[in-house]
Amino acid sequence: MERLETALVELMLEVDASIGALFLLPAGERVLRLAVLCGAPQQIAAPWERIPMDDPNPVPDAVRQRSLVWLNGSEEVARRYPRLGIALPYDYVLAAVPIADDAEAAGGLVLFWPVSRPRALSPDEHEAITVFRRRASLLLRGNPGGGRIRFPDRPRVLPPPRLVLPGPSADEEAQAAVMFAERLPLGCCALDLDGRVVFANSAATDLVGADFADLKGSRPWEVVPWLSDPTLFEGHYRAAVVSRQPSSFTAVRPPGTRLAFHLHPDASGISVQIEPARTDASADLEPVTAPHRPPVPAEPTGVSAIYQLTHLAAALTEAVGLDEVVGLVADQIVPAFGPSGMALMAAQDGRLRVVGHRGEITELVERLDGTALTSAVPAAQTLVSGRPAFFAGFADLTRAYPQAIPVEGMDARAFLPLIASDRVIGSLILTYDHPHHYSRAERAMLMSLAGLIAQALDRARLYDTKHQLARALQEALLPRTLPHIDGLELAARYQPAGRGMDIGGDFYDFVRIDRTTAVATIGDVQGHHPTAAALMGQVRTGVHAHATIGAPPGDILARTNRLLVDLDRGLFTSCLVARLDLERGRAQFATAGHPPPLIRHPDGRTGTLPLAPGLLLGIDPDADYPTTEIPLTAGTVLALYTDGMVEVPGTDIDETTAELARQLARATGRTMDEVADTLQNNAPTAAQRHDDTALLLIQRIRNSHRPADSR
Repeated sequence: MERLETALVELMLEVDASIGALFLLPAGERVLRLAVLCGAPQQIAAPWERIPMDDPNPVPDAVRQRSLVWLNGSEEVARRYPRLGIALPYDYVLAAVPIADDAEAAGGLVLFWPVSRPRALSPDEHEAITVFRRRASLLLRGNPGGGRIRFPDRPRVLPPPRLVLPGPSADEEAQAAVMFAERLPLGCCALDLDGRVVFANSAATDLVGADFADLKGSRPWEVVPWLSDPTLFEGHYRAAVVSRQPSSFTAVRPPGTRLAFHLHPDASGISVQIEPARTDASADLEPVTAPHRPPVPAEPTGVSAIYQLTHLAAALTEAVGLDEVVGLVADQIVPAFGPSGMALMAAQDGRLRVVGHRGEITELVERLDGTALTSAVPAAQTLVSGRPAFFAGFADLTRAYPQAIPVEGMDARAFLPLIASDRVIGSLILTYDHPHHYSRAERAMLMSLAGLIAQALDRARLYDTKHQLARALQEALLPRTLPHIDGLELAARYQPAGRGMDIGGDFYDFVRIDRTTAVATIGDVQGHHPTAAALMGQVRTGVHAHATIGAPPGDILARTNRLLVDLDRGLFTSCLVARLDLERGRAQFATAGHPPPLIRHPDGRTGTLPLAPGLLLGIDPDADYPTTEIPLTAGTVLALYTDGMVEVPGTDIDETTAELARQLARATGRTMDEVADTLQNNAPTAAQRHDDTALLLIQRIRNSHRPADSR
């Protein structure tokens, strides 16, 4: 890992990037993990410590597409990635690139620059990034001694890259700088990238009214009460770190002294200039003036938590199923809000059930799972009563619950009810590995967080119930197995669309007529709703019935078409029918507006099968469906599919169909089940599926008695 860290720092120096982040994709997982961060504090990057591969984020997009994602400023960020724009509402240029070899993706790289840089990568910068990608790919994929690189448990935060500057020795330079700052009448203060004070001259401490001993090592807005407004110092500090642009604001030191703060960031930290605010109209400031208010104790909940809460809220509105909500909550809360562990609990049959958990909390959830709701444990009491409970340490917990059992690595704990529509549907447990005082602001923020989670869980449960019913109906309308016919190897796949889609109308069928004859069909009813599914069942039944009496493909479609016109459902259907005659070694096809099948000849040539077009079913009762006949020799593979395999918005369908054909051509020497998996996983629509897909593969082989498989 050290070699990767060194490579990242060298790249940042070479391309003059202000922030760099390296994400790794463990083998077999679909979640990118933040491994190395350089040039920014961990709190700013916390919401992205784990990014699912299907998340709307530039990093997984770059990894999935195997290409550069380039964002030129805040407007483009907000337009293309609104959730990122909410969490980092600053102006910056961003590049996300994949780290991958010919086999698979290993991770992704993100670089940030100020918007003052040129709005495109130079050839030298392109080359530097390419070299880093190759180097990182080699390091991640293994080493000469064997074995893979070890993935870190938590992100490594590196100090900013340092340039070697000419001049006096470090001690001489530091002493000269201190004396220079002390002689200035203006306040001078230096912050590290984490926002903590590392230096302040006497004028600065006098102006803010705090001793250097109190300021040193602390964030100003946490120790100076009148700077605690999150829109002031903390907000401008975050903007300076991410955008690397100067920022200014004014604040009122009680009882009425107005001070101007000017922040000047670079890769190593932030220089802050403090002076009495000018009141004339020519003052060159971007004022954000705090209202006059009496001093209050500083609260640790500031703009960072507000942005993280907003980011999580936006993400939860897009989550659908229960697994997605649980994964999102688990991956976001632990890194972004400070606890070392979290667990989501729900009530089931009078007992606590663990819905999901993350962090060092396994021992606790194993003890709680299955506990009766009548038990005197805080997790159950919170769920039953609907009242939160906060314990700053284990001693506080044992005073309220003497029977509480200590767990290694846990001290403070919070138990929050999950309330949706005035019903308690579960509880959220947060654990901390150290004593933790919950301020009023933090308690309010955590309760808001619990409310958002509760609403998302409630929606997810309703979605899952509806989804399961729809899929059960869908599966009941599709064949459970494919018949075995000597001389053919078959495989079929059906995959529902991505999230948010309802039941669809895609279908396939394979009908054995006699020992050497069979009819294959595939189709797609317009729409994604129960009516489409019901009509799909009627179409499949009609095709099946006409096929069993020996009608040729054109007649099967014509008769089914008249049935749909008589039903007058107002929905149209595409359909393809193929009649296979193994004794004659021939295949007949007819299509009703359906994508043409792919054919791979025994010599490996692959392409689409040209068929005479036919009108969609359900439009014209007198429509004619011509039949096309081709040879069907041993080794021939036919691929029948629905448009969900090839329809990509904004892309020519001929291009995507050609890509699917190339996938079929490359999948030689494999069983049809293996080929079906290959086509399904590598189809042009595999990265983001907007429609259901059905796939039926048929290979003519020499007679055998191998059983066929289907899924």
